[in-house]
Amino acid sequence: MKVLHISAECYPAAKAGGLGDVVGALPKYLTQAGVPAGVLLPKYRLKWINGHHFTPVFKGVIRMHNYYIPFTIEREDDDSLGFPLFVANIPGKFDRPGIYADPSGYGYGDEVERYLCFQQAALQWILHSPGRPEVIHCHDHHTGLIPFMLKHCPEYRSLAYIPTVFTIHNGLYHGAFSWQKLYLMPFFDAEARSLLDWADTICPLAAAVKCAWRVTTVSPSYLEELRQSSNGMEGLFYHEQHKSLGILNGIDAQVWDPAADPFIARQLEDGKVGDFKVLNKKVLAQRFNIDPDLPLIVFIGRMLPEKGADMVPELIHRVMHSGMRLAFVALGTGDPGLQDTFRQLAHQYQGRFDAALEYNEALAHQLYAGGDFLFMPSRVEPCGLNQLYAMRYGTIPIVRSVGGLRDSVPDIGEPGGYGRGIRFDRFDVEDAYMAFYRAADLYYHQRESLEHIRERIMAVDFSWERMVQRYIDIYHQMTN
Repeated sequence: MKVLHISAECYPAAKAGGLGDVVGALPKYLTQAGVPAGVLLPKYRLKWINGHHFTPVFKGVIRMHNYYIPFTIEREDDDSLGFPLFVANIPGKFDRPGIYADPSGYGYGDEVERYLCFQQAALQWILHSPGRPEVIHCHDHHTGLIPFMLKHCPEYRSLAYIPTVFTIHNGLYHGAFSWQKLYLMPFFDAEARSLLDWADTICPLAAAVKCAWRVTTVSPSYLEELRQSSNGMEGLFYHEQHKSLGILNGIDAQVWDPAADPFIARQLEDGKVGDFKVLNKKVLAQRFNIDPDLPLIVFIGRMLPEKGADMVPELIHRVMHSGMRLAFVALGTGDPGLQDTFRQLAHQYQGRFDAALEYNEALAHQLYAGGDFLFMPSRVEPCGLNQLYAMRYGTIPIVRSVGGLRDSVPDIGEPGGYGRGIRFDRFDVEDAYMAFYRAADLYYHQRESLEHIRERIMAVDFSWERMVQRYIDIYHQMTN
């Protein structure tokens, strides 16, 4: 194993968002490209993990202040994901029915202790393993203290020669905690204290940006946005720009294949895109209370302000009272109050609006296959994968011009005929309404253009085979 990815998520073992998708695909395609990679994540009490057998490969203990916590590193027996998957079994910390929150949506209150345990378990394992990785690739703040610990904790300093990459999937979450919890940290060099500090807190995200050998974001535009607006960290990202790079995420084209997807009712046959969309939309009309003769706009993802989901209710009221004829389906979970509002909308606009307030991977695939348009009004979108999945299935994205959405979805109104979707700039209902108006006009009055756009976006190569070489180049730069 040349590259070890350390992450809180990895699809299909544990996924809450795009982080899981990336960590579940990147190692597989690195391995296929000749760079063997594996993943370490916590051992949650989740369905996929519970259904697979793991064999212990290492046992150790972690010191937390004045007590010790035993842990075991286990490997999935069959390597069924196309790469070695390891889990850190830390009793009492992660053996719970959720990644970040319980099934009711309430976050766990001991996040600091949990992730400090996980990161130290990773380093203890590497420290005592005969076959150490050549590169340690950390993902988001949950693993952000590892680059610091390697350089400045005496216990782990013998590993300081191993290059580290830190990828920011979402810079909104810093993982910061009070200096009053300093006692939970492993011993570190006193002069390194400033590397942990940001805004008078211990900040894993900032520490990783300062200490990692390379920093990447999941799109070029998002890296630029962090330099312009990142809740006070603009100067830090500017200062560390010499080692930073934005790389647009890829998608797993084997998982997201309209011609072979087991999750969808009707697979693509003989390149007949029109038939593929119509048949899958009819299936959705049986599942949801919508009219299949209307253009169908779908929203898939977490129902949170970050994703712009709070814009949807007012926008739907505006659309429904304007006489614009379209249907809307939402899939996801999130803010309880917002979920209640979506239930009310489904009752108020029967036949035009419906929602499945759940996490359902199979249903997401069906919505990509049967939807006409995908709506992503994100306030922040470091990369976004949903728009890439949607295009793979001929569903035209309606997106706000932010982060990876701007990088991957040129507007169909731009010259050159390369447009892939409909974009709007401001986060307000008026701009989004006009985007819906353009979508309805395309559907009802420009059918030939609609079909051409569908065929064009389905042919775009967003696969990891194409994107993975950027990461390989970074690894080579650090190890050669």
